[in-house]
Formats: sequence, C-alpha cells, structure tokens
Amino acid sequence: MSISKRHTALLAGFIGNVVEWYDFALYGYMAGIISTLFFPQQSDTAGLIATYGIFAAGFFMRPLGSGILGWMGDTLGRSRTMMISVIMMVLPTVLLGCLPTYDTIGLWAPVLLVIIRMVQGLSVGGEFSSSVTYLVETASDDGRGLAGSWANTGSMAGMLLGSGAAAALTNLFPSDFVHSWGWRIPFLLGGIIGGLAILLRRRLPQSDHFQNHHEERDETSPLLEAFTTNRKQMIQAILFASAYGILFYIPLVYFPEWLHRETGMERELALQINTAGTALLLALIPVSGWLGDRLIRRTRLISMTMFLLMLCAVPLYVWLANDGLYGAIAVQFLLAMLVAVPLGSAPAMFVELFPACDRLSGYSVAYNIGLGVVGGATPMLATSLIEMTGSSVAPAALLATAGLMAFAVTLWMKDGSREALK
Repeated sequence: MSISKRHTALLAGFIGNVVEWYDFALYGYMAGIISTLFFPQQSDTAGLIATYGIFAAGFFMRPLGSGILGWMGDTLGRSRTMMISVIMMVLPTVLLGCLPTYDTIGLWAPVLLVIIRMVQGLSVGGEFSSSVTYLVETASDDGRGLAGSWANTGSMAGMLLGSGAAAALTNLFPSDFVHSWGWRIPFLLGGIIGGLAILLRRRLPQSDHFQNHHEERDETSPLLEAFTTNRKQMIQAILFASAYGILFYIPLVYFPEWLHRETGMERELALQINTAGTALLLALIPVSGWLGDRLIRRTRLISMTMFLLMLCAVPLYVWLANDGLYGAIAVQFLLAMLVAVPLGSAPAMFVELFPACDRLSGYSVAYNIGLGVVGGATPMLATSLIEMTGSSVAPAALLATAGLMAFAVTLWMKDGSREALK
C-alpha cells in the first residue's frame, strides 16, 4: 500500500471511532434529557420499553453485532465491513436527532428510540475491531502498534468531542431551549462527522492479508474456526478483553461518579478532572503503540504495566479517599498513564494473536464480551462491592484483580510484535 493510501486508511479508521464514541459520550451526557422526553414517568409501558430495550441494546445486540460483522469481515472483506459498520452508526445518530418525542407520537417514540439504539449496538459490535484489524494489516511490520493505536485515539477524541458538545449545549443555552429541540443539535452535527467517515471509507482498498487468505480459504465458518482450531487464542483474548473492560471503565467511566458519591465532590468538577485525564490519554496512546513497535515487545510492555497497576491500585484509592481535590487529580492522571499502555498496544496485540482466516471474528467476539459485557457491568459491580463491604475503596480490589488477570494472560500469550502477521 502506498504512503498516501496508508494515511487515508489511518484517517478512515480514526474517524470511524470518533463517530462511535462521540455518540456514546453524547447519549450518556444527554440521557437525563432524553429519558424525560421519550420515557415519561407517568407511562408504565414506556418505562418497561426503556428497561428491556436498553438491556437488549447493551447485552444482546453488541455481541450479536460482533459475530455478524466479524463473520462479514473474514468473508466479505475488512474495508467493506468498515463501510457497513459506520453507516449503521451514522444514520441512527442522525435519525435520533430527528425523532419525534413521546408528546408527539406517544409510545412509538420510545419504541423507535430503542430500535435506533439496537441498530447502533449492532454497529458497535464490529466497528472498533474491524477498523483495528484493517489498520494493523495495512501497516508496515514495524508500525503495527502505532497504526492500531489510532483507533483508540479516535475513541478518546470522540469521547471528548461528545462530552464537549453536550456541555456546551447545556451551559450556553437556556434549559427550555435545550429540552424543546436544542438537544437535537449535537446528534445532527454527528451526521457531519459521520458523513466525512463515509467519504473516507468509500474507496478503501482491501487488505492484502485478507486477499491472500480469502483466495485459499475453505468453507469453514471463521467464527467456528475461532472457537475450535484457535480455541487457545480465543480463551486468551476473552480473558484479556475482560480485564481490559474493567481497566477501561473504572478509571474512565466510573471514576467521576465514585468521586461524587464517595468523597462528596461536585459532579461537574469530577467530570472536569476526568475530561483532563482523557485528554492526557489522547496524547499517550500513540506513544504506547510506538513503544511496542520499537523498544519493548507488546505483551511485555503490557504485562509490566499491569503488574504495576495491580500493586498500586489499593494505595492509590486509599490516598484518593483522604486527599480531596489534589489527590483526585493526581490519581486520575496516574491511572490514565497506566491505562494508556494497553489502550495503545493491545489493539495490535489482538490482531497478531489470530491468523487471518478468523482474525476479525475472534477479535470482535472476544473484545465485545470483554468491553461490552464485562466492562459494561463494571460500574454496577463496583457499586455493589462498596455496598457489600462498606468500604469506599472496594473498586480498587476490582482494579487490582483485573491487573493481575491481564498480567497473567499477557505472560501466557505468544508475542507476535516482531514477526510477520500470520
């Protein structure tokens, strides 16, 4: 692949993940407003639609999407799957911005909203893993880590952009305007970013790795092959992805709520600290990818960092619980620096773990079990641990356990960071 096409591929992979996580952050910040407009408290039926619809979107559609889009990526091609996944993300985001509310069309409003979120859940199941696979497969052998890291850089940029758009809307405009129709503006703006992603992905060339294995592949399902022929790699990937999900959600998603509930810090201030930590991640993720390419083998870099995290998780939370604002800033930044290592190096590590024939199927399913199911349940589990133990630092034990599991799995894995892709 020429240098210009490689740069286009990097930008296409980057911006697709910007779109995905822009919507994730935006919907999270706007959830309070959306719930009052689409799931009014006076309607028990709308409440049931919200409860079961959100469950289906989070715990059913995402793993289903990983299987479907993973299979498509291994049989139809990485670039074609990337186009399908980003369209399935962009169109629902725009439709959500145009959707009539409960006051206008009654129960159809929450039903349509849940359908939109379910379609997006399908897309999320394959967007990240397909873009990472394409980025790593089309990179040079000594640049796979850096190339794969751009997907997570896009994710962090999307989170910052989505939270920034929601914050700007709610701080700059009156509440009545936001609740009437102003809430739609950030979702419609997401369509502009998504349109650029679609344009960039329209003519992406196929990955040579896919082309080579596709011409020789048999009729065996790549998903079946991942769970049978490459069962060991699948177990390793699921275990690491589960630890990865906990390591992502506690410092980057759950941390502001913990600060608010357990230390009494104003939620807005806690979110500002979290945003600063995310901005730091944005700079450090590519550095981690580069380090895995040039200085330290990927699995060794991650294992050393996870061992350090395991040792310092509890002391950091004890410090945090007793040292107010400056402790919160220091701990958030330290956790961001540690988490930046797997976020930067793990994407290429996942791709190198599987052979080309079932790479995207294995990666997609393992990643979505870890980040989607285990990671998604982590805030609830962390809160339950606090209730059960009566200790505000209980989430640190969960973080340390995840660090231990990631440490053990990366020692078990065969490192492929200096070898040609299989």
